[in-house]
Amino acid sequence: MPPTALLLEGIHDSADLRLQTDYVDVQRADRLSDANADILKEAIGIGIRSRTNLDAETLRKLPALSTVGCFCIGTNQVDLACAADSGIPVFNSPFSNTRSVAELVMGEIICLHRKLFDRSSGMHQGHWKKSASGAHEIRGRTLGILGYGHIGAQVSILAEAMGMRVLYHDHQPKLPLGNASQVDSLDTLLRASDVLTVHVPDTPLTQHMIDADAIGKMKSGAFLLNNARGSIVDLSALAVALRTGHLGGVAIDVFPDEPSENESSFSHELCGIDNVILTPHIGGSTREAQENIARDVAEKMAKFLTTGSTIGAVNLPEVALRERPDQLRILHIHHNVPGVLSRLHATIAQVGLNINAEALDSNAHRSCVLLDVDPSDDPAVFKVLGAMPETIRLHTFLPNPPESPSAQTV
Repeated sequence: MPPTALLLEGIHDSADLRLQTDYVDVQRADRLSDANADILKEAIGIGIRSRTNLDAETLRKLPALSTVGCFCIGTNQVDLACAADSGIPVFNSPFSNTRSVAELVMGEIICLHRKLFDRSSGMHQGHWKKSASGAHEIRGRTLGILGYGHIGAQVSILAEAMGMRVLYHDHQPKLPLGNASQVDSLDTLLRASDVLTVHVPDTPLTQHMIDADAIGKMKSGAFLLNNARGSIVDLSALAVALRTGHLGGVAIDVFPDEPSENESSFSHELCGIDNVILTPHIGGSTREAQENIARDVAEKMAKFLTTGSTIGAVNLPEVALRERPDQLRILHIHHNVPGVLSRLHATIAQVGLNINAEALDSNAHRSCVLLDVDPSDDPAVFKVLGAMPETIRLHTFLPNPPESPSAQTV
């Protein structure tokens, strides 16, 4: 019987196709609580988006679970440490929505400069207000990009193509694209930018990075956009800067607290302020981005389930070996303490198996060793390796006939 992966929250259908290619049976549910109990008991893989919370208690209720796929950018909804302690790699897709977010940013920049949302809202309410007051072209304006990663760099290219001058600040040196220029400090970026767009991750260092003091350093009438994480910008300080006229407008797609269900009510102190664009965390919500994410995460899950590859895991060391279908493959996840590798080798040698390939990677707490050894169905080697006190989890991948999956967990 093929192993089962449970996909939740309307993940794009391309994920099913990729997993089924490796003979993984795919089951669907809207949420975890809707899933059949037998499926939850047997699921070796679970795919989620941002609404599902896999905390430690939930993970402990999934006895067969071998891998988690976050079909989104962030992984905050998963207890990563608990998953790692159970030898469960967690995969996500940090770059697949890059173009979608970048296009949203450019649309917001144009809309803010032309006050399009205010004009459209006025028309819907029956008001005709034709005026050039406060409306500008974006050509010639200075765009400041905080965080020059994949999204920031893509925004840089699009903005420059539309005639904007681009400056950026990142915590490490980054090669500029086109004519963009890196500035040496956040203060310099704040003071020089007509538009500031934020593209940094949620970390202790970035929380409220854009606070009242930072906003006060921005140009009078400047615009601010946050399509990154809700913790980065102090929204109360932002509301004050808008009401006093210090800022000319903002676009916010992410919030510190967001409703967990569609059609939920929403209220915020930014609501009702002129030239404020509020969107419900839709930066990556395009069909193209969702398809790219589904393919990317499903590929990582399938590779793990069939070859033991942990490449792309956010909570475990990354190991991979080229596929060798005539070998017994072993993935040994263990606590990173001295002596484990030598005992691992000795145990395998004692049962008469030769190690033909090996990959090892470690972090401060855990190690992953991926080994190809001579084919064997002798349970002794699995029993001994699984019983080592340092073992977190042992995955084995038998020589894989094309008509059936091979991953097993001890």
